[in-house]
Amino acid sequence: MRYALIGIIVLIVLYVIYLYNRLVVLRNRINNAWSQIDVQLRRRYDLIPNLIETVKGYATHEREVFERVTNARARAIAAGSVGEQSQAENMLTGALRSLFAVAENYPQLRATENFQQLQEELAGTESKIAFARQFYNDTVLRHENLRQSFPTALLANAFGFRGRDYFEMEDAAREPVKVQF
Repeated sequence: MRYALIGIIVLIVLYVIYLYNRLVVLRNRINNAWSQIDVQLRRRYDLIPNLIETVKGYATHEREVFERVTNARARAIAAGSVGEQSQAENMLTGALRSLFAVAENYPQLRATENFQQLQEELAGTESKIAFARQFYNDTVLRHENLRQSFPTALLANAFGFRGRDYFEMEDAAREPVKVQF
């Protein structure tokens, strides 16, 4: 009887350790996934000034569009939380759409090698961002499912595992930035 009780206690302790370790692994995967998004967003931010300068050379009178893209980029760089980052990225995507709409009016610009190369790099980066967002959101989903299910919810609350935000997009920003003319 005594050994059975000790065995049950040991099994419960091992189960708690197992659940705790799963929560830690998922938390670390979320952090890693967010880092991957951050890397791709930084790459996107680095491409934008070159793109603006290229378009400026042909469309100098489109100052408002350039300022909107520049301001949206600055806001995205300064964003802190996942929610702020999502909102800033939605604004940046809209501003980039405006920039590409301006570029459509300048056939000489679209024909330049520099502009075409920037388009290709941005399109590749947008694809990587989309993949990184999906991986991040999938990992958050697994974490939230585990964290909110019983008996893990008790353990998660006791050890301070908090909920994580999804990296969401507004409906208007759900389509990729079109970089092909």
